[in-house]
Amino acid sequence: MNALTIRIKRLRETSIPSYQTEQAAGVDLHAALEDPFTLQPGERALVPTGLAIEIPPGYEAQVRPRSGLALRHGIGLVNSPGTIDADYRGEIGVILINLGAEPFTVTDGERIAQLVFARYERAEFVEVEELGETGRGSGGFGHTGR
Repeated sequence: MNALTIRIKRLRETSIPSYQTEQAAGVDLHAALEDPFTLQPGERALVPTGLAIEIPPGYEAQVRPRSGLALRHGIGLVNSPGTIDADYRGEIGVILINLGAEPFTVTDGERIAQLVFARYERAEFVEVEELGETGRGSGGFGHTGR
């Protein structure tokens, strides 16, 4: 498998992301905090990672939740997946939300999200009077039943 080259800059002392297994699709992002903080149930916060990256044109980085945090603590991401565009050069931040019933303390170095790189296509929009017919047509949410 070919590896995508991602240039990375540490903005403060933190871990460089790495794949945890041979077939892992994402790398873990770690919280880069001076002090721990607690997310109360229903509360959200922007958590810094201390990292900035340079993504090649034609790719994006998707910030996704960690399933273990979701299952054990109800910790998710408000905008999931979050997209990091190839022209963004600022610090990666992760918007955590506590959907659980108990307070959750985020500490420095905690694995808080995953980062997955994906190719994308740009669209060219062509305005038309009519769209092609399909069997589904304009059937929306839940139109096929249970």
